[in-house]
This record gives sequence, structure tokens and C-alpha cells, in this order.
Amino acid sequence: MAKKKKNATGSDSVAATSVTQDAYVTLARTAEARFEVKKSIFIGSATHTETEEEARAFIDKIRREHADATHNCFAYVARGGAAARCSDDGEPQGTAGMPILNVIKMSGATDLCVVVTRYFGGIMLGAGGLVRAYSHAARLAIDAAGIAVREYKDELTIVASYADYEKITRELPTFGATVDGSDFTDVVTLRVCVKTDATEPFINRIKEISAGRAQVMITGRRRE
Repeated sequence: MAKKKKNATGSDSVAATSVTQDAYVTLARTAEARFEVKKSIFIGSATHTETEEEARAFIDKIRREHADATHNCFAYVARGGAAARCSDDGEPQGTAGMPILNVIKMSGATDLCVVVTRYFGGIMLGAGGLVRAYSHAARLAIDAAGIAVREYKDELTIVASYADYEKITRELPTFGATVDGSDFTDVVTLRVCVKTDATEPFINRIKEISAGRAQVMITGRRRE
């Protein structure tokens, strides 16, 4: 769990977690947290979502579960921070969606969606009260979900002779590489996955043990 720090208003915020360029921070699990203020019930729901489609699906799920709620406000960050969106869902502009998004950004995490559901209790909170309530619900949900560091991995295609194939397979455990698939024709084509920080030494080792005969191509990158 990331450590907390005080922000300018004196309230708790989730401190950003420091990671290398070979990893990223996101949520460890799906979680829910709730609290009540002036008879209004706020329920924060948070989960890991890598794409906007996954985020929208989570938002729709929460909306179905709380179809009788007064508001289902949300914010998400997807595609490694390349996409972000928030919604006040009928609350006064800037009092719900943006505060939730700000909490997400302050957490240092990416690829996550937070929905804060409100059941109105009959007492007006005012703009400042709404900002505090939605921010607090988002923080509670992220805290409950937990922060996790996940790694980037490179996808490689290796084309080698049968003799070199045997040498290469013996090296896979050393670099933590896993085999996604293989084709055996007049040569062997291996599709492997390796941690990004191990990619360069892994390729160098393959070239060394095959005396430069094996062809190695980086074909993609994924998150795990």
C-alpha cells in the first residue's frame, strides 16, 4: 500500500508510488468502500481497467447495481494514462467527477476506474461539501483496492535451427522467459515473453549461443 501524505487542505491523499519505466502502478483488486455524511450515503467502487471499453463496462455494471441511486459519478484513466474521462452525473459541475479524477492522479496509479455512488439523504452539502465527499469516497475505494506494481513484458519472435533451439530453451529460465507458442518446420519459430528489463541481455545471450545464427525480433509489449 502506498503511504499517505497530507495535501494542501489537510486531508489525506494517496502518495504516488515510484516505479521504473519497466513497470506501472495500478490497483491490486476490485473493492468497495462506503461512508455517510449528513444522511447521504457515498459508495466508492474501484477496479483495474486497461481500456476505455473495460472502464465503461465497469461503470455500466455499477449503474445497474445502484440503479436507484441519486448519482453514479465516475472517473477513469486508461491506456497507460493516454485516456482519461470523468462525469458529474447530474451533480453541480466540477463537484464530483473532477475530484474523483484528481484522487486517481494523486494515487500515482493508472489503468483504473472509480465510480462513486450517492444516495441523497435530503440535506444539501454545498459545493465544497460535495468535493470533499466525492474525494473521500474515491480515496477510500482506492485504499480498499490496494496499490500494485505490475510489469511490462516484451514479446519476441525467435527463428532458429533445431540445434540452436535446444540451446535457447535451456536459457529461458535464466531470464524468466516464457513460451507463448512455437512452430516446427525446417526451422523452429519461438514466440516468447520476457520482462522488459531482461530483453536486451536475453537477446544478446541468444546471439552469443547461436553464434549470430538465430534471428530475434521484438514484436510487441504487454502488461502483466
